[in-house]
Amino acid sequence: MQGVLEEALGTVLRLPAPAALTVAGRTDAGVHATGQVAHADLAAVPDDLQRRLLGVLDPDVRVTAAGIAPPGFDARFSALSRAYRYRLTDAVPDPLRRHDTVAHPRPLDAAAMAVAAAPLLGEHDFAAYCRRREGATTVRTLLRLDVRRDGGLVLVDVEADAFCHNMVRALVGALVAVGEGRRPVEWPVAVLAAGARDPAVTVAPARGLTLVAVRYPPDEELAARAERTRRRRL
Repeated sequence: MQGVLEEALGTVLRLPAPAALTVAGRTDAGVHATGQVAHADLAAVPDDLQRRLLGVLDPDVRVTAAGIAPPGFDARFSALSRAYRYRLTDAVPDPLRRHDTVAHPRPLDAAAMAVAAAPLLGEHDFAAYCRRREGATTVRTLLRLDVRRDGGLVLVDVEADAFCHNMVRALVGALVAVGEGRRPVEWPVAVLAAGARDPAVTVAPARGLTLVAVRYPPDEELAARAERTRRRRL
């Protein structure tokens, strides 16, 4: 998505090269986003930028709002948290939702999954649930990890200050093992404590995951938040 938007901005603004976008959350291939936020440093922004972008973008990508950002805003580093939703169904799958809902072949115990999720909240080193990147920290603060059933759907809502590569899908995979009854409710937190990737944790398919929201502080705190986040990441 990022590359597509960069090309589109370059086209509609008649730039010599694609515009460089900074996005709030980088998503794995196949993951959706309904709440993505991005910024670009541009000399001028036309009032009808959103309309122009809709005219050149692929139907799978849409810009819902565009405008001048507040002073100090950084789409990535100013963010307080990112929120994702993972959709599973253990009932007859809805063919109209096949692109964002994973059909699971066995019944899931959502209540057991919720119990298993609770001890994972808080600040931890999530190395056991991340694909390591050289020089990058795997310490994250998990603010929310809720599992609930809605009819034939099992919804997993996840929010953290930031996520490392594969983290959400690996967490969902561990919870699914509990929901199927293959692992006890204590297993996901035991994996976390071990501090190393466990081959028994299956990374859930990408298409069930959607970035639904990015949260920011008040405008007057954006610059300070970005500076604190940069220092912590470096």
